[in-house]
Amino acid sequence: MFASTTRLWLAAVGLATFTVLAILAACPVAGVPEQAYSGSVELEARRSSVELVPDGDLAKPTWKHTKWVEFDNDASGKSHYPEATTRVASVWTETHIYFAFWNRYDSLNIYDGEDPKTERWQLWDRDVVEVFLNPQPDRVNHYFEFEVAPNNQWLDLEIDKNKDPFNDPSWNSGFVHATRIDAEHHIWTAEMRIPLASMNVKETHPGMQWRVNLFRAAGKGADDHRKFLAWSIIPEGKTFHVPTRFGTLKLVN
Repeated sequence: MFASTTRLWLAAVGLATFTVLAILAACPVAGVPEQAYSGSVELEARRSSVELVPDGDLAKPTWKHTKWVEFDNDASGKSHYPEATTRVASVWTETHIYFAFWNRYDSLNIYDGEDPKTERWQLWDRDVVEVFLNPQPDRVNHYFEFEVAPNNQWLDLEIDKNKDPFNDPSWNSGFVHATRIDAEHHIWTAEMRIPLASMNVKETHPGMQWRVNLFRAAGKGADDHRKFLAWSIIPEGKTFHVPTRFGTLKLVN
């Protein structure tokens, strides 16, 4: 009788445990990423003692004393375009994150004659540099997109891939940006200053690790004739919007 009762009790406990585990498996747990990141590259963002005024000039001492990453590969990592070599650096303060781009080019493809003060939808159909930034890595599918073209046209978006549509063009970060074109040497440069408050970042300190990917679109014609470069490669698809492939942005002193 005791053995029989014990078996029934254990069976009931086992069923209850199974039910609880099933519920936990079906529900996202706070603080646990939805999926594991697979991007392995890292960019160090050094602390800046001063706020910068973006003007596209990368000769500033701040940029001379920080680390740069370089890439010329397409998003898949299979093809290389030395004529579109791209270099990127980043610094941070308590209120802003900054990015600098140095871009080699053979020709420029821009929206001619448009006002760069106005946000330009579908800017990605022309030459642009792009930052996809996720300062809350636990929310894998939620991040922010910043684009700047050689003529300083711009676009910023809040992305949530759990929604349809996943990009919110009404979001406005208030980011400041500036570009310069060196036609003689076929180089164009860009600086971005992004307010941390716009991304709900309440604190920053050395050692923080965010997720980021860096992109560039270049060339004229249909997409199959253009170049789509990515710092952290995306072997599984043609879209840039694969957040699990983002690399790491590490805040350092």
